[in-house]
Amino acid sequence: MAIFTSIATAIAGALFGGSALAASLIGGALAFGAKLAIGKLTQQKQQKRKYTAVQGEIQFGGDVPVGTLYGVGKTKGQRTFYAKWGSGNKWNAEVFVLANGWCDGLEPYVYIYGEKKALVSRPLIGNEVANYHIEGFVNGSGDPVLTIRFYDGRPGQMVDQKLVDVTAALGNKWKSTSVNAGICYVIVERIYSDKLFGSKGRPEIEFVLRGLREYDPRKDSAVAGGSGTQRLNTPSTWVHTKNPAVHRLNYQLGLRALVSGRTLIGEGKSLGQMDLATYFVAMNVCDTLRSNGKKTYDCSLFVSGDDDHTEVLKQFDDAMAGYGLNRRGLSGVIPGASQIPVKDLTATDIPIDRAKDVQFRPSAFERFNHLSGQFTSIESMWNPESLKPVYVNADIAADGRNRQTSVDFLQVTDPDIAQYLLNIRYRQNRMGGKATVPVSRRFGLAVQEGEWITWRGKSWLISEWRADERLRITLVLSETSAAIYDDDDIEPGPIVIPPTPPINPSLLSTVQNFNVAVGMINGAQGYDTPALVFTWTPPDDPTITAVRFSYQIEGTTELFEDQCTSPEDGLFRTTKNVVSGKVYNARATITTVPDRLRTFTPWMTTAQATGLQTLLTGLQQLQDDALNRFKELQQEMDEFFRPRLVELLDAFSLEGAVGQIERQQIVASIGDALAQITEERRVRVSENEATAQLLKYLQASLGGTNARLITEETVRATADSALSSQITQLTAETGSNAAAIQAEATARADADSALSSSITSLDAEVDGNLARLIQEETARANGDSANATSINGVSADFNGRFAQGLVKFEAVAAPAGVDARFSVLLRAGTSQSFKVSGFYVELYTEGGVQKSRMAVQADQFLVTSGNNRHYPLVFENGELKLAIANIGTVNAGLLQSLNGKMKIDLNNGTIEIFS
Repeated sequence: MAIFTSIATAIAGALFGGSALAASLIGGALAFGAKLAIGKLTQQKQQKRKYTAVQGEIQFGGDVPVGTLYGVGKTKGQRTFYAKWGSGNKWNAEVFVLANGWCDGLEPYVYIYGEKKALVSRPLIGNEVANYHIEGFVNGSGDPVLTIRFYDGRPGQMVDQKLVDVTAALGNKWKSTSVNAGICYVIVERIYSDKLFGSKGRPEIEFVLRGLREYDPRKDSAVAGGSGTQRLNTPSTWVHTKNPAVHRLNYQLGLRALVSGRTLIGEGKSLGQMDLATYFVAMNVCDTLRSNGKKTYDCSLFVSGDDDHTEVLKQFDDAMAGYGLNRRGLSGVIPGASQIPVKDLTATDIPIDRAKDVQFRPSAFERFNHLSGQFTSIESMWNPESLKPVYVNADIAADGRNRQTSVDFLQVTDPDIAQYLLNIRYRQNRMGGKATVPVSRRFGLAVQEGEWITWRGKSWLISEWRADERLRITLVLSETSAAIYDDDDIEPGPIVIPPTPPINPSLLSTVQNFNVAVGMINGAQGYDTPALVFTWTPPDDPTITAVRFSYQIEGTTELFEDQCTSPEDGLFRTTKNVVSGKVYNARATITTVPDRLRTFTPWMTTAQATGLQTLLTGLQQLQDDALNRFKELQQEMDEFFRPRLVELLDAFSLEGAVGQIERQQIVASIGDALAQITEERRVRVSENEATAQLLKYLQASLGGTNARLITEETVRATADSALSSQITQLTAETGSNAAAIQAEATARADADSALSSSITSLDAEVDGNLARLIQEETARANGDSANATSINGVSADFNGRFAQGLVKFEAVAAPAGVDARFSVLLRAGTSQSFKVSGFYVELYTEGGVQKSRMAVQADQFLVTSGNNRHYPLVFENGELKLAIANIGTVNAGLLQSLNGKMKIDLNNGTIEIFS
């Protein structure tokens, strides 16, 4: 036994830093493993409650366990305070706790009286983060009678002073010390209205909350492998997310009390107890976009301090089709995604003197051939809806009869993601092979739980790694395959039609959704006359015989009227008393037979002034085209400067392939000084594909100073495609100062197309001040078109102030036409506001005709000859300014002197002179 104790001590030194406790554990017996979620289909135990993204009942009093929300969910909250004041107790206020911890905010709608209503932002009146009133709950004067003040639960949040003031003389007071730091809550204040509340009773509001801001170690440059400004002990750097792996990590770290530091929710583990390598992979898998453009996995979940940790973690695991993992004493997770098998288990790796247990096909009682489930549908007002059942007729025939069960994903609100999860769980259950295999020490020490290996022509997941007191290693394997996670033949989730709240036509006192806009009516010789366009929702009420409109020029008191005698049209144009160049206010009411109570709609204002009577309609279209194009350029800038993640160690997997992996590593360390060089070569071939990959990793670090150089080179070839890629990353860090260069080059060709791209990024950062330069070049060709693009971008951030520039040149040739565009866009400002300026020149095809255009966006556009004697041409504030004009023909509507003393109306043939 002495030899095994020595070996155990050596392993402990390699795996656990020489811990004596670890050595004694290995010397006795070891078993680490993944908690497989497949078993939940056959071993579902009765849960105390349904785990979901909805908290559907109002909770009262203080005897309620602390709770919080990961992701986005609907809640009625916990009512902790109620007060009423004023004449006849007309004013009421209630305080509802929505969640513990610093939350991100409210979604822009609530549910009240069974209907979805928009939240309309209002100016802040105190220390609240946001202030709203609820759509439709206004009195006859248009003042809101139901308002919400939102506090997000950040540390150091201040008291709601208005509630302190209005309750100061009451028996039930809101104290000046009631800051509720670390608690996200709302104050609902209402003024009683018999019309709005009398027949319906006290309103119950369901809030849609964006829950906890969470820590993501991938965005923390203080963590190995992380890059960004987030810090574990600085919640102000955290952000909101729906990533299940990020939820799981934050639950294991725990939500802690602000003063005592006691764990309120979660396990309260330290970051050192987490297997961050598996968490990084799981987080990236969840964020990866599928073929439908959506992230692979996301979820939302309400949890409380009384919940069983195992059950909560299982909800996060199920939301990413994954398994919890305990690897070498560290907590981790395996996401639902294919892996590269790390080794091939052969007969020489299995000791013949030790027994093995293999079950390639589970019994029919362990497998199901019909799987159904539910998810939480936002469109159905956050109620459960059924997914499309998953079944395969061939599996039913093989099993001899229909074997049905269900698994719900109530923590998932996206139907496509939930449907994908249901299909994965079905495939995992059908795969179902299990094996307990003894292996040699050489093989056993080269693998670990959570990894894939190949054996007997199949892929297997190492679900458990065991070592007895003699260091004889046994692996518990579960059959798996990359085909489990293939989404090509998975149908989208169900389409849920939102319920339409009923409206009793007899209660309508005016038209719904009324609005007014400016328009033009075509006149003779292509000229136009300004008009007002009234729109509303056509009423389903035959007693409404007309819609009447009152309108006026903004800033005046003279009212004009018109009416539409066909209210079912929903649209009416008028030129009656409409003049050019004015902004109009309008409202509407109805005429009914028999007569009943009628009201006016709120005043609505046109978004812009009426057009000039002689202005051609094409100008408006050109303006819209140019504005839309500049919006596209801004979106391109946003996407271009979005952080780019270089996926090193790109996984590749070939079914039924053979290959080799060779790894060399040199490491030297003294104290906190470290230097290492790692080089890994991979080759793998099959009948259909060949792949080779070379990875190099150089690192030197001393204290807070770190330098890294990482390169990845990959070539891949199949019968009809070839790929070559090279990724290089250089980083240097000292404290909060960092510099990085990333370069990625890719060449890809197949039977239908060819693509080459090159991306280079240079970053420099000091104490949060960031300078960045990115260059991207792409060339793409296929049987239908050819496209070439070159983009250069620069960005500089300093203390919340930023400046960005983007230059793009693009050329496209296709049967529909030949297009080219050159654009320059500049943007600068602060976190509160920004300014944009730029221009573009383009050749484009419209209706089969080649055209050209140039557009400029600037507060002031100036053209000068460079001669001091000549004034420039200037376009500013919507006006064209020119000192001298030599014009042959002038088409105009109104000529007016600068001092306003003379007007010539060319359309009406009038001349006015004022003294």
